Amino acid sequence: MSQLVLTPREIVSDLDRYIVGQQAAKRAVAIALRTRWRRQQLPEELRREVTPANLILIGPTGVGKTEIARRLARLASAPFVKVEASKFTEVGYVGRDVDSIVRDLVEAAIGMVRSERSERVKVAAHRAAEDRLLDLLLPGQAGTDREESRRALRRMLRERQLEDREVEVEVAETRMPSINLFGGQGMETLEMNLRDALGGAFQKRERRRMSVAQARAVLEAEEVERLVDRGEVEREAVSRAQESGIVFLDEIDKIAGRGQTGSGPDVSREGVQRDLLPLVEGTTVTTRYGAVSTDHVLFIAAGAFHVSKPSDLIPELQGRFPVRVQLEALSEGDLLRILTEPEHALLKQHMALLATEGVELEVAPEASAELARIAAELNRSGENIGARRLTTVMERVLEDTSFSASERRGTRVVLDAAGVRAALAPLLGREDLARYIL
Repeated sequence: MSQLVLTPREIVSDLDRYIVGQQAAKRAVAIALRTRWRRQQLPEELRREVTPANLILIGPTGVGKTEIARRLARLASAPFVKVEASKFTEVGYVGRDVDSIVRDLVEAAIGMVRSERSERVKVAAHRAAEDRLLDLLLPGQAGTDREESRRALRRMLRERQLEDREVEVEVAETRMPSINLFGGQGMETLEMNLRDALGGAFQKRERRRMSVAQARAVLEAEEVERLVDRGEVEREAVSRAQESGIVFLDEIDKIAGRGQTGSGPDVSREGVQRDLLPLVEGTTVTTRYGAVSTDHVLFIAAGAFHVSKPSDLIPELQGRFPVRVQLEALSEGDLLRILTEPEHALLKQHMALLATEGVELEVAPEASAELARIAAELNRSGENIGARRLTTVMERVLEDTSFSASERRGTRVVLDAAGVRAALAPLLGREDLARYIL
């Protein structure tokens, strides 16, 4: 497992490349991440006692709560899973149980570790697949002439001269019968285990004709699977999920009790909180890869808390989220910075997308300012959806350009403030239509 060596200041600086503002939230998650690294430096006995300081990010939608958590996980190369807490409102009656959060986290870790291991054996897998392709293209006994032919074919393969030639490849096919188990919590785990146990019984190899290009991809995938030790991948993934996993619990305000007692939805919300509590406190969950402890998983909760407040959560759950950070609503200036400053800013994305069609998009500074102004005004007059309003406005302004881009190869499109206003005027002139479409 790779260790984080960045300081909190460096973590914030890296987050600044993608996320505008919200310095308090960035500082809080940077400290949490650095504390995780500090814990790894402690003696074993003390290390077991140090638990994560989980966070609650409080702020309206579209201000960067999810993006901060996602970028943090990517920066730390940590397994990450996002889940809406409100999806468990009817837990026990329908839907998945809360333990599925941990199973999803382990699956994310499995994918991450397998990808890393696959990258390490990529060259060896490519060579092995190339040798198997040569055997398919040139079957027969060994000999001097055959070796010379193999060398010539290998050169042609590497120069991609044989991509369309067909070969017959033996591929593994798994045809599993449908397994549907209906019941309460834990049934999904039983279903997955049954599929794993029975998978080999329904696997057979079939011969198929395909092009060399297709065969290369199939054979390389098989060689990667052969070279990567599945057991090692699973052991490392479980360890990484336990030691560096990050769970983002969104919409946690939707399960707050709002200070009411009685029956109905409030009981269901409190039930979800009590189901989540063992995970956050630290428990062991059985997965298809073995037992997984959540003692040192970092939980980052988020919610708008327009109606409820963090103190409406049950006291036990409140105590497991000691760090609370208030995120600021986005101003017009923030929206302008989001359009232009981040490494993969929205304007840069649209320029790159149109460039694939051979269309050069140039956005004047006053056009960017007008886009930000209109987005801010729409957020004020209607539902405040934060930075997501920029995407709505941008798509509307560039609708005609995107539609005709394939017919305008080699052209240059200049977007100015007048063009922005002209594209949005029919909608902005009617408040009811603007609220419906923008």
